[in-house]
Amino acid sequence: MNEADPTELPSTDVLLREILADVLALSPERVAEFDAETELFGALPELDSQAVAGLLTEIEDRCDIVIEDEDVDGEMLETYGALLAFVDEKRAQ
Repeated sequence: MNEADPTELPSTDVLLREILADVLALSPERVAEFDAETELFGALPELDSQAVAGLLTEIEDRCDIVIEDEDVDGEMLETYGALLAFVDEKRAQ
């Protein structure tokens, strides 16, 4: 099996939008409207405390990253932009 060429990997933005749509059962159209200021935790009823664990696990799996317990705080889940920046940073490590 050939390894994926890193230049052909989907962008973090594309992956994160797919993950949010899949895990939270949101329509792709709704997720496509998210911008950096779109509030997530506390604003999206679908993203409750129980959904956070599933979301983080799916992010780890699809983005091939490890999210440590100490990485998780309210700020990273506050807005789409904050979550995107967090995942981008983790993918770059």
